[in-house]
Amino acid sequence: MCGIIGLLIKKPELRDCLGELMVPILLGMAQRGPDSAGLAVFTDSLDDTHRKYSLYAGGQTFDWNGLTQAFQTAFDIAPAMQINGNHAVLSSTLAPDAVKAWLKQHYPQLHILSTGRTIDLYKEIGQPAAVADRYNFKSLKGSHVVAHTRMATESAVTPAHAHPFTAGEDFCLVHNGSLSNPNALRRKLEPQGIRFETDNDTEAACRFLEWRMREGDDLETSLQRGFEELDGFYTFLMGTADKLALVRDAFACKPAVVAETDDYVAIASEFHALAHLPHINQAQIYEPAPEELYVWTV
Repeated sequence: MCGIIGLLIKKPELRDCLGELMVPILLGMAQRGPDSAGLAVFTDSLDDTHRKYSLYAGGQTFDWNGLTQAFQTAFDIAPAMQINGNHAVLSSTLAPDAVKAWLKQHYPQLHILSTGRTIDLYKEIGQPAAVADRYNFKSLKGSHVVAHTRMATESAVTPAHAHPFTAGEDFCLVHNGSLSNPNALRRKLEPQGIRFETDNDTEAACRFLEWRMREGDDLETSLQRGFEELDGFYTFLMGTADKLALVRDAFACKPAVVAETDDYVAIASEFHALAHLPHINQAQIYEPAPEELYVWTV
């Protein structure tokens, strides 16, 4: 049992309130996922020449300023750095392969949680309220957010196993449910050059979608193929640079509810987590149907 959370702000003038509106939804899902929490927030896009990297240093104290200086010395370019405890977002004009290779060589203890022009990602073990306070989620601004509270059932409780999972650029996935064929997916994808970082079943779904989009499918087509290849019980919520997407398996036994107004689209595993939202009594509220695509565009 896990909690999924999604919020897309339709009106640009309300994007500064994204975190304030989202955190009560996250806390409302805390009882469904006491082990860890995480989110991906999609912000204003960087230009084509820039990429940003969400970095995680674990439980240790990390010298982010030292990394910034070392980066400038190595490349003669000063990166932009937004530091938030043991997380940081590094931005640079260097090619992503060069940045990732340098980080792997010189800072192997760091984890690259996400890459892209719009996505920032945070995740950590612990109660969702503590995670939200630690990283000041209420202050987040952006167009949409995908979040998760986890109750581990099939793999370890570690930051790496927490959701969201990411693949490629500006893409993330959270999951409530359990896949029965993650190992078969791994055997299929690894010969295609797809690398796995954990034994989590959700990562297998994320990498499958990565592979399909790498092969030329758009998000919607990838999800349609997922209905044929992903075996098990699931509600998936995905974010891209300009979309929020929700799907449920053929049995739809993992809960989800959507509330939509002229101002926002909000998604949670249970309605009570949405009850605080403004004008919720005027929202269109519904339960997504099985094996249907629900896609909202920023």
